[in-house]
Amino acid sequence: MSDEVRMTLRLPEDLRDRLRDHAKSERRSLNSELVYMLEVGLRAAGVDTESSDGDSTVSVRLRGNPDSSPA
Repeated sequence: MSDEVRMTLRLPEDLRDRLRDHAKSERRSLNSELVYMLEVGLRAAGVDTESSDGDSTVSVRLRGNPDSSPA
């Protein structure tokens, strides 16, 4: 990963704990595990990681509601 950005992510505490425990079992930091899981998930969803010009592209439309919070 050549360019990195910082971001704030809000998670339910129990999910954070499960992710942290899984990262530990994989001998990775929580950050590294999250990056890995996101990359795997994007590939599984059919999202290209990078195009030939270096820009991220989407090869298929993702399903699901991106914001499931109440209105």
